[in-house]
Amino acid sequence: MSVAALTFISMTYRDVASKQVLIWACTAVASRMPVAMTPLALVFLVRERPGGYTLGATLAAAYVLGEIIAAPVLGMRLDPARGRRRLVAGLAGGTVGFAGLGVLAGAHPVVLAAFAFLAGGAPAATAGGQRALLTALVPERAVAQALSAESMLMSGVWAVSPVAVAGLALEVAPRVPLLLAGALMASSIVGQLLLPAGWSNGEQEGEAGRARTRVLIRAWPVYVTGAASITLMGLSELTLPALLEQRGIGVGWSGPMLAGMALGAGLGAFLYGLRSWPGRLRARSVVLMCGMSVFVSLAALIPGAAGIAIALVLAGMLQSGALITRNLSLREALPPSALAAGYSVLYAAAGAGYAATGSLAGGLLQVVTPSTAILAGVQLTLVLTALGWWGEARRDASSADASSAAVGPDVVTAPGAEGAPIAGGCDTERRL
Repeated sequence: MSVAALTFISMTYRDVASKQVLIWACTAVASRMPVAMTPLALVFLVRERPGGYTLGATLAAAYVLGEIIAAPVLGMRLDPARGRRRLVAGLAGGTVGFAGLGVLAGAHPVVLAAFAFLAGGAPAATAGGQRALLTALVPERAVAQALSAESMLMSGVWAVSPVAVAGLALEVAPRVPLLLAGALMASSIVGQLLLPAGWSNGEQEGEAGRARTRVLIRAWPVYVTGAASITLMGLSELTLPALLEQRGIGVGWSGPMLAGMALGAGLGAFLYGLRSWPGRLRARSVVLMCGMSVFVSLAALIPGAAGIAIALVLAGMLQSGALITRNLSLREALPPSALAAGYSVLYAAAGAGYAATGSLAGGLLQVVTPSTAILAGVQLTLVLTALGWWGEARRDASSADASSAAVGPDVVTAPGAEGAPIAGGCDTERRL
C-alpha cells in the first residue's frame, strides 16, 4: 500500500482513535459476543436431550423474544445524561441469565426458558446505549467513521462466535459457551463503569422525553429498511445449508461461506468510512439494498460453490454499508436525547425481522426449493425497501414544508437540502 494511501486512511479514521474509544471497543465486544454466541449455544446446550433440537429452537425463541420486547421498552427509559446506571443494571441482569443457563443446564425447560428470556431481555438496550455513547465520544465530523469502526468490530464478533461456540461445546462441554458468555458480560460491566456516565448534558430533556414516543414513531421508515436488510441476510444464512445440498455441494461449506460473508461485511464497513459518498442517505440506502439483493439473488442462482461464496461476500459488503446509512439516517430523524431509544427500537426491529425470517424460511422450504425461497425473500426485501424510501421522502417533504412555513415566504432555502444540522453540529452528509 502506498504512503499516500496509508496517510489518507490515517486521516480518515484518526478522530476515532482515542483511549476512551478503545475502552468502549473492549466493552462492546465483551457485551455483544454473548449475543452472537447464544442462539447456537442454546442448541448445543440441550441437543442431547429427547427432542433436543426442538427444545433448543424454543429456548432460542425465548431469548430473541426477550430482546424484541425489552429493547424498545428499556431503550425508552435510558437517561441520556446518566444512562450508564441502566446499562450496568442491564448487563448485570444478562450476566445472571447466562450464568443460570450454564450452571443449571439440566434444569426443567421452563426454568431454562426463563433464564434465556432474562439473558436476552435484560441487556437488550445495551447496544443502543453504547452506540449513542460512541457517537458522543468522537467529533461530529467522525461519526460516520465511528459507526464504520463499530460495524467492523461487530463483523469480527459474528465471524468468530459460531466457531468458538462449536469448538467449546463439542471439545469441552455444552454448558461452557454459556458460562463464557456470562463471564464476558460480567467483564463488560467494568468497562462500562470506566466510560462517561451519559452521552448528553440533559438539556431540553424534559421536552424531548414528553414527545419521545411520537418522535420515535416518525422514524418508522428507518426501522423498516433496517429490518429488511437483516431479514434478507438472515434468510440467506438459514437456507444456505439447504441451498448447498440442492446444488450438490457439501453442507460443511456453509460455515466458511458465512464466515466469509461476515468478513466481507467488515471490509465493506471499512471502505464505507474511507471517503465521502454522493447522494442523500435514503437514496444511498436504496442503492446499497438493491445491490445486496442482486448479489443474494446471484447466490441463489449460481451452481458453483466458488460463485456462491463470492456473491455472499459481496452481499455482506453492501449490507454493512446499508446498516451504517440506517444509523446515520436515524441521527437525522431523532434529537440527541432520543438516539439511544431509537437505536434500541432499530435493534428490536432487526430482531423481529430475523425471528420472522426463521418462520418464513421454515414455511417456504416445505413447499419450494431453497433457491426459490431466497428469491422470494429478495422480493420481500425490495418491497420493504421501497416502503422505507417512500416513508423517508414523505417525512422529509413534510419537514421541509413545516420549515418553509416557519421562516416565512421571503426566505429562500437551498434546493435539495437534507434538513437541519444534527445535534447542533455539522451535517453528517458532508462527511459521507
